[in-house]
Amino acid sequence: MQRIAALIGMAALTAALAGCGQGESSPSAKDTGTTTEATTKEAGRLLVGADIPYVPFAFGDPPKYEGMDMDLVHEVGARLGLTVTIQKTPFDTIFRDVAQGRFDMVAASVLITEERRKKVAFSVPYFNADQSVMVKKGSGITGVADLAGKRLGAVLAGTGEKWAKANVRTDTIRTYDMVDDAFKALAAGQIDAVINDFPSSKFAVRTYDQLEVVETIATGEQYGFVFKTGSPLRGKVDEALLAMKRDGAYDRVYRKWFEDAPPANLLAGNG
Repeated sequence: MQRIAALIGMAALTAALAGCGQGESSPSAKDTGTTTEATTKEAGRLLVGADIPYVPFAFGDPPKYEGMDMDLVHEVGARLGLTVTIQKTPFDTIFRDVAQGRFDMVAASVLITEERRKKVAFSVPYFNADQSVMVKKGSGITGVADLAGKRLGAVLAGTGEKWAKANVRTDTIRTYDMVDDAFKALAAGQIDAVINDFPSSKFAVRTYDQLEVVETIATGEQYGFVFKTGSPLRGKVDEALLAMKRDGAYDRVYRKWFEDAPPANLLAGNG
């Protein structure tokens, strides 16, 4: 998972956003067909490990962390009749920790991979971790087809840089240690486009109103919640997530953070 801590400063912008589902009651465990039989470390509590900050999925100060992952986890907890507790933990130990039962589950924008499936179990996907093309408004660039010969920006050694080198005919790919520096260079006209993780670029346009995301680049990568292999909790969380996709709760969370409808494949069931 590519870190985007440079966007932490944008967290203050979320204060103006209406809380997802505020004023609406979440379906109870009885309403959704789920039960509190889900096994957790402590009765009545869902202990969740999270690598914080990772804007816009998880950031802020304890105990009231914000972000898309946090909203989804609290909604799942409500549907299972469990009180959610978030425990901040480093990403480099998070798989070992959940495999050893330190947490009930992990919510840390984790890419689902076959290699990781050998050590832990995943929920159904809840997010498409695509790349994206960001440009300055009025540039005339409408997507990947217009990038040949353009000056591109990307995070050093990130997925965006690798994709650009493999897929775009250009002699100019400038790399930046922090993604925010790439956004600033784009806004200043020093480069023509930024190839970067879709979630961070989409969220950044709230600050850089002269920039826009014109195309997402499907990579086939998706995020999932993580569990100890064989955990009975995984099935219950899947039931809750699928119910959220059917009844509109997932749609509300997604729109809150990305101001757009979620991709159809995520709403279609297992992602």
